[in-house]
Amino acid sequence: MLAKKVRVNVYGEISNGLYSGYSSAEGINNVSSYVISRKNVYEFLRGVVVAVATLKSGEQKCIVAPEGEIFYEPEIRERLSTLRNVEIKTLNCLYEKSCGAIIIYKANEDNHKVLLVKNHNGRYWSFPKGHVEKGETEEETAIREIKEETGLDVEIVDSFREVSDYCPFGRIKKRVVFFMAQTFSTDVKVQKEEIDSYIWVDLNDVHNKCTYDNDLRVIKKARANISKLK
Repeated sequence: MLAKKVRVNVYGEISNGLYSGYSSAEGINNVSSYVISRKNVYEFLRGVVVAVATLKSGEQKCIVAPEGEIFYEPEIRERLSTLRNVEIKTLNCLYEKSCGAIIIYKANEDNHKVLLVKNHNGRYWSFPKGHVEKGETEEETAIREIKEETGLDVEIVDSFREVSDYCPFGRIKKRVVFFMAQTFSTDVKVQKEEIDSYIWVDLNDVHNKCTYDNDLRVIKKARANISKLK
């Protein structure tokens, strides 16, 4: 059902911006659903299934949003938290958002090192990042995730923000926001539950380790902004 376009018969508003209804589409009929929207919704809606929630009871609910409205997991959970006696076991979302940074250690004016990590589920070197949590800004997410995954304290460099949009699992639409961050320590303590290994690489050699076009674009921009480091 995830990413499927549906027509929802809307029964009524449960709480602010959250409605109940039944979805129909080719091959499916009257699937129990919730509708979330930033605009008023009336008797019916043509939208997209942006999440599928499995409740503790075992029942599944489709979460539908109007086409063009993007909802990430923290906001969906916040909307659903207003429901009484509804406990969510799992929530699979169409849109995912992560924030991270290319972390640079400046040994001297001619020696800049970049931290690369390899996640448990990853085969390639990349930069530390993680999912946005409720109430966080993008910068706060990046700083928190870096601290959790590497143990490093970092400072975000002003006026550097790169966005990568891609579909890693077919239907899932993922957005990653990368900043450039400076650290004053190379003492990495990896979060073993998330990170398999790490390396410090010379800024001029990072492109030989990274293979994704999005990562190479971030590296190129970081080189152009290296003068902003302290």
